Amino acid sequence: MKDYKGKRVLVLGLARSGFAAVRLLHTLGAEITVSESKPQSEINELDELLGMGVRVARQEKELFEEDFDIAVKNPGINGKLWFVRRLRERGIPVITEIELAYSVCAPQHFIAVTGSNGKTTTATLLYEVISKVYPDKTHLSGNIGIALCDTVLKNDLINSAGHYIVLEISNFQLLDIDKFRPETAVIINLSPDHLDFMGTEDAYYRSKCRVYENMRDNDVFLLNADDPLVKEYTDMIPVKCRKVTYSLENSTADYYADNEYVYAFGEKVMPLSCIKVVGRHNVQNVLVACAAAKAQGLTDEQIKAGVEQFKGVEHRIEFVRELDGVRYYNDSKGTNVDATRIALKAFTSPVILLAGGHEKGLSLEPLREYLPGVKKIIAYGECGKRIIDELAGEKGELVTTLDEAVNAAEKIAVPGDVVLLSPTTSSYDQFTCFEERGEYFKKLVNDLGEKA
Repeated sequence: MKDYKGKRVLVLGLARSGFAAVRLLHTLGAEITVSESKPQSEINELDELLGMGVRVARQEKELFEEDFDIAVKNPGINGKLWFVRRLRERGIPVITEIELAYSVCAPQHFIAVTGSNGKTTTATLLYEVISKVYPDKTHLSGNIGIALCDTVLKNDLINSAGHYIVLEISNFQLLDIDKFRPETAVIINLSPDHLDFMGTEDAYYRSKCRVYENMRDNDVFLLNADDPLVKEYTDMIPVKCRKVTYSLENSTADYYADNEYVYAFGEKVMPLSCIKVVGRHNVQNVLVACAAAKAQGLTDEQIKAGVEQFKGVEHRIEFVRELDGVRYYNDSKGTNVDATRIALKAFTSPVILLAGGHEKGLSLEPLREYLPGVKKIIAYGECGKRIIDELAGEKGELVTTLDEAVNAAEKIAVPGDVVLLSPTTSSYDQFTCFEERGEYFKKLVNDLGEKA
């Protein structure tokens, strides 16, 4: 375990993970300085920070010329920013909250779930499966729910070993790992995303591959045999631990699903009728969860029991309500084009698609083949006009806000239609996160009045 007692630590940015890092560092006896872009008057936790003896500073140039033993960076802060570059130039290690938490833990069973789409559903499903077997020693953490530093503190993982930590981990969190080593890991799939942050698709894909860079020996990496990009990058950046394959297309894969059953190494695990969430992509998520749970020693019956009780996750093709024969679904977690493509594939009814948000510059071309099943695209927000111009054409209607999009959809929807919020991009033009956007959409939908 790494010793932070008396170490001078600079925490870059607060938000959820930054503040969690501060709490853990305070417990470990570190001397903490926080650099936050907000003025102190806008920091809600200021009194608590000062009460812990934390020094709170802005982003003045002089701060980054001081001597620190290490810096902990909020994953939302771009590593190309001048002050992060300056710290590295001066030889000060820069890590993220994930690496900090990992570095002080007793030995645990870390299961890392990353990929472009399906992380939240798969991680939540896996957590629910394992937690039914080990209810007091299973935790869901990382990019979903509780920051890993808070999970460590809450469950005394510094001293208590042998817990199962299902970690949804983003490429931002992987960029600054050092020793982080999961026992089981997966890159569910790869598709273009975060080009505004990463610069190139190659840089984004390589950042995902960091999830397995420290894995060795009998660690297990789950390989998506159906994804050509995953194959390309795992060939380029070799996996140095045991590989287990999964597929919806190739029956020779270690884990496979046809139209009736899930199989593990040629043996039936469960019928597909056990799976309650919609869409073939969720069958793939179940394959990943099965393989990861088996790697942790769970039996087929234990896995089947957990899958049967799983009803899906909030903001991912989440059924909101049916009104006058029209079904409304919240897919606010659809923060890239591939996620929206997957959501559209899940429906056979005519879809009124609500799409828009912060402009990431992603190509909309992968959605074109699904246009025959789309009745209307109502585009809004910063990238709304591009969605109309490059994709929707005559099928499109441009509005400004999500409120206007919901109202426009209600006016044209008829019984049998699906109104689907699947934005294709992030929420940062109008909301702070996809969760806030999803909650707001659900409120708008639940406030809709009965039609005359």
